[in-house]
Amino acid sequence: MVESLGDKLRSTRESKGYDYSHVGRETNIAVRYIQALENEDFSQFPGEPYILGFLRNYGDYLGLDVNELVNLYRTIRIQEQPVPVEQLLKSPKRFPKILLAVLICVVLAGGIAGGVWYFLSRKAAPPNAEPAARIPVQYTLESDSLERRFYVNDSVLIPFNNDTFVISLVDITDSVRINSPVGDFPLELSEVRDVDLNGDGILELSITISDLTKNNPSMGSLIRFDLLNPESVSASDPGVIDPVNPGIAGSAAPASVPANSPVLVSSPTAYPFTLQAAFGSFCMFRWESDQQNREERYFRRNEVQNIQAQNGIRVWASNANAVSLQLIAGGRTIDVNLGTPGEVVVADIKWIRNADGRFTLNLVRLD
Repeated sequence: MVESLGDKLRSTRESKGYDYSHVGRETNIAVRYIQALENEDFSQFPGEPYILGFLRNYGDYLGLDVNELVNLYRTIRIQEQPVPVEQLLKSPKRFPKILLAVLICVVLAGGIAGGVWYFLSRKAAPPNAEPAARIPVQYTLESDSLERRFYVNDSVLIPFNNDTFVISLVDITDSVRINSPVGDFPLELSEVRDVDLNGDGILELSITISDLTKNNPSMGSLIRFDLLNPESVSASDPGVIDPVNPGIAGSAAPASVPANSPVLVSSPTAYPFTLQAAFGSFCMFRWESDQQNREERYFRRNEVQNIQAQNGIRVWASNANAVSLQLIAGGRTIDVNLGTPGEVVVADIKWIRNADGRFTLNLVRLD
């Protein structure tokens, strides 16, 4: 008899003398997910990518053939699909010929009637009816800073020293392409670029990409513009101005992060992640994913809320001890310590680009 997926995982774990707690510590997989894999209870997972990710990690840890485990899982999924009724009938009766002829006549009559209706209604329809194109928006920097969600061809006017400069969003791919008085340049998520607007060798404007959904121009990008102190950065500062193009800073500055903000994940690229909030007692909880769609609920004991994001999540809890957070990213689960009992907490869990070009997923307290 072929050993099932769950039995194979369980028997291998037990043969090695591992209990659930030991495996959870070694693999960073929550115990409830390990038990769900061994019980073949896939309803406990947020989605199939998480099932496959955890299964690969668990199987690799136990020294099993990962491809064989994945094939066993897919076999289970196929067996769960309903069997067509026709296959359950040993000798299905043939469809009476007279009824078949009547059905064909009805279909032909319906097709003719539909064709007549189409040509009659076509005359009343306006020619070349197409959705209206979005009209680009132009903002104006009226203070020291401006933060807006920009879409392709949107722009901002920068009044400076009796002149007005235009900066626009050209395209959104895996980065945001900006057009400025000193030319085009790309910016990635959390990247900061300082720009010399008038070519006098002094950096006057800072541009930051606060939010970006890669290769999806319809989502736009949240961009922040800040005027700099002209005396704080000048062309005489070594290592700041690019000698090839003095209008743009030679290196992108990383986003500022408090020193006590723990790093949860480190990766060459930023990728989507899920935050799972499990409530142990009553708690007012608010969350905002990718700086959009803020939601708020009063949660009770044993309730669970999954939050998905591309770039970052902001959470607010009336009692940090009432909610347990787990980060699900890259096939791993990571416990997140939000705060102490009775503490009201506001925090960001977001990707931040470091000076070396790598990304870290940080927990940033907003006290």
